[in-house]
Amino acid sequence: MRAHNERLVLSLVRQHGALAKSDIARITGLSAQTVSVIMRALESDGLLQRGEPIRGRIGQPSVPMSLAADGAYFLGLKIGRRSADLTLIDFLGGVITTRRRIYRFPTPGAVIAFVAEALPEALAALPEAARGRVGGMGVAMPFQLWNWVRSIGAPQAEMDAWRDRDIQAELAALTGMPVYVQNDATAACGAELVFGTGERPKDFLYFYFGTFIGGGLVLNGQLFTGRTGNAAGVGPMPVPGPDGRMQRLFDAASMSVLAGMMDAAGEPSDHLWESPDRWHVSAPILSAWMDRAAMGLASATLSAATLMELETVLIDGWMPTDVRAEVTRRTHDALHRLDLSGVEAPVIREGTVGAQARSLGAAAIPLSQRYLIDQNAAMREG
Repeated sequence: MRAHNERLVLSLVRQHGALAKSDIARITGLSAQTVSVIMRALESDGLLQRGEPIRGRIGQPSVPMSLAADGAYFLGLKIGRRSADLTLIDFLGGVITTRRRIYRFPTPGAVIAFVAEALPEALAALPEAARGRVGGMGVAMPFQLWNWVRSIGAPQAEMDAWRDRDIQAELAALTGMPVYVQNDATAACGAELVFGTGERPKDFLYFYFGTFIGGGLVLNGQLFTGRTGNAAGVGPMPVPGPDGRMQRLFDAASMSVLAGMMDAAGEPSDHLWESPDRWHVSAPILSAWMDRAAMGLASATLSAATLMELETVLIDGWMPTDVRAEVTRRTHDALHRLDLSGVEAPVIREGTVGAQARSLGAAAIPLSQRYLIDQNAAMREG
């Protein structure tokens, strides 16, 4: 029970910001004495820190307690179809350092070699005394990578290696840490849940633009991963194409579609994978792609809203913030051009974590496993 209550306190402070003992007692219904014991223990462990006393008119001043950034650290490994990122974060989700490797397609051997090289460099960014506070590694990756051979132009034999390699066990042996694996877009959605700013809706569908569009689902404030961990894998959803024929959302709203349009027009597209902040795309191609993506997202949103009373849809991705804002605006407009009879349209909003949501979401997995109330997420621990 004490472990549960400690997680409860840490979850509340993460959600609400600095809280005094009286605030915690009021929110949780725990006795003031119990809360005092818990918060003293968390402060002693370096996970909470005291703020400046707030003096009221009556009684002792209240002392707000907040999360200590250096209380714990976590590693997030994003294995993408075109690149891998290893990110080290602090307890608040602040990025300490990131190492990156770009490739034409991912193989298990290349990913293991990258981590073996990048991990010592990442840990060197911490003071030696703090390295023992690294609480584990989360891995965000597409499931069944061997099924994406045609889409990413990779040799089948190379990609088939993913069938037989236990990447989780290999990384656990390499790092000496607990390792957790989650679908990459689900992990990005988890980053929004743990590190997102502003109002957090209780129920939302989440779209993330990567090489392929992916998604996640939060219901009643909990990340919903489904039976196999691939719930809200929105890519295969059927949506109307420009010619009226049905196509997969993959083929309407993915960065690979934009890259294909650029290549067909003679514009280089490789830079899209290098940085989310500097896209060099001609205005006509970018606008046509955003229209196509928005129509696909609007149709997928309508389909989802007929099954679940979604409060909000969040859109994020590996893209410049102005592009994200415009895709969000066009998706809102496209949704409201559809027949919404009998459906309460969800609010269409931008995500708040940004391009690094997958690697931050990966790092959030061990954080959540150790220090937060169970997010109802199916994990495999190694």
